[in-house]
Amino acid sequence: MRSLTLSAVLATFLWSAPVGGVSVLVKNSPITLYEIEQEMKQSGTNAKQSADTLIRKKLEQLEAQEKKITVTPTEVSEEIARMAAQNNLSVEQFLNAMQTVRGIGEKELKTKVEETLKGQKLYQSIAFSKMGQPTSEEEAEYYQLHLDEFSRPESFEVTTYVADSQQSLQAKIADPMREVPNVRSKDETIAFGAIHPQLAQILNKIPEGHFGPILPNGKNGFMAFYMKDKINVVTENLDSVRPEIANAILAEKRNQVLNDYFTRLRLSADIKVLRLPE
Repeated sequence: MRSLTLSAVLATFLWSAPVGGVSVLVKNSPITLYEIEQEMKQSGTNAKQSADTLIRKKLEQLEAQEKKITVTPTEVSEEIARMAAQNNLSVEQFLNAMQTVRGIGEKELKTKVEETLKGQKLYQSIAFSKMGQPTSEEEAEYYQLHLDEFSRPESFEVTTYVADSQQSLQAKIADPMREVPNVRSKDETIAFGAIHPQLAQILNKIPEGHFGPILPNGKNGFMAFYMKDKINVVTENLDSVRPEIANAILAEKRNQVLNDYFTRLRLSADIKVLRLPE
């Protein structure tokens, strides 16, 4: 029986690839042009940066497969329940809040949680030693460097812009003095404790005199906030936020270990960039 050459198999594979054709091969596993184009839209990065992001994700997926790392639906559900409890919400309330505030549906959230849990397990499998808890000095240094993250106002003075299309809001943000059809605005005072914690965090990160990100408004439209003022800002003391700081420091250390590992892995991996979107 006649055997097929590798080049013939590869050519057949490339021509029969998913939507958009193959852009990159990572250990013979494809990343399509369509996937890169979607990443470019979602992240706002160029073709090379988006390809780099997807190559890293692909390496993580393949490494998890090689190490037989899996995450069960039960583990995903338990993690979502933990996240909901951490925000003092039921699971249903948490899912609704993620949809309203972040525009993330239940299916997408479960995918993201699964990726996060796999990343944690992958870290545990490649770390050379158990990571120790941050010292008091490390926590104090982090606190001083991120004071703004631990400052919370009693309320926000904002102008809320609402539109049916994201493009209309983008046009208004780019030129606030311009009259953009179908963009509605309202001045309002929003109490910090009266809104979902994730929305409060988003508002708190908007500098005064600036627009925040465009968000889904839960009514098939979009909204954006212009931050006019933050009223009665209070900075929480270090001891009250030590658990939050410790988690942030550990996450940074884990990410650094993973970044170093996958940087080395990429240097030795068989990666072929065939073409990138124009």
